[in-house]
Amino acid sequence: MALTLLESAKYSTDVLQKGVIEIFARTSPILELLPFMDIAGNSYKYNIEGILPSVAFRGVGEPYVEGGGTLTQASEGLVIVGGDVDVDRYIVQTRGNINDIRANQTSMKSKALSRTFTNKFFHGNSSTDPLEFDGINIRLAGSAQEMEMAPDGAVIGVNELNELLDKVEGGADVLIMSKSMKREVQKILVSSTHYLQNGTDEFGRIVEYFGDVAIRTVEDSILPMTEDQGTTIGSTGSIYAIKFGAEEFVSGLKNGEVSVRDLGELDSLPVFRTRIEFYCGLAIFNPKAAARLKGIIKA
Repeated sequence: MALTLLESAKYSTDVLQKGVIEIFARTSPILELLPFMDIAGNSYKYNIEGILPSVAFRGVGEPYVEGGGTLTQASEGLVIVGGDVDVDRYIVQTRGNINDIRANQTSMKSKALSRTFTNKFFHGNSSTDPLEFDGINIRLAGSAQEMEMAPDGAVIGVNELNELLDKVEGGADVLIMSKSMKREVQKILVSSTHYLQNGTDEFGRIVEYFGDVAIRTVEDSILPMTEDQGTTIGSTGSIYAIKFGAEEFVSGLKNGEVSVRDLGELDSLPVFRTRIEFYCGLAIFNPKAAARLKGIIKA
């Protein structure tokens, strides 16, 4: 059974680990919504549908022409992401409660890791850094799932939003964009007959919906409107439509839970160290589980 990190944390008895996972999910809508499959070992092999088998009508007494479908085997590996948090003994001695100081530093490290994972979910590229996984952009590049507004970019409209959603097989769960891009979307929806609906996320925060699809945002630093589109340099952005689901759509992979270890005071340094580590990966089991609309310029 695949669960989001937030759901899996409910089964943990480690208070420190549960706190770190909640910070992960609060900081990133990707880590809030993305289901993670537990796998054995350091990689996972699976099949992707290629050409469907042929089907035909036949007359009485006539044979069928045999025709099988094709499958493409794919493999995803796990990567290691994490970091150490050190608190000097001097700070503990002069500034008070060690648990409070270490908790603050651990919280900050958790937010940084969450933003790093979220960034690589979109921009990861194992050909430039073999230590990271390939993100959405690399996986969709050059495919029919990558749309563009116009050769040199254009202002987005409701039709383009609907076309993006139609690209996702089974219906998208979420539209993901930057906060700046969301303001552009709000402009077109407020001025049209398509109104935004309101709901809430796992933490009770207000979430807007376009129809039945949630609109979730990440920081502008992760999805900046500084992309190039044709002759328009450094001033366009993208919106992503994604359907999440283990073994069917877009899913995370992991071996074990997020590890949060108190290593105590080091022999080599006068510091108290906490180590956070996550063995994780990303898989798109259906090539039509995600789509990208790029080349969007500000109205």
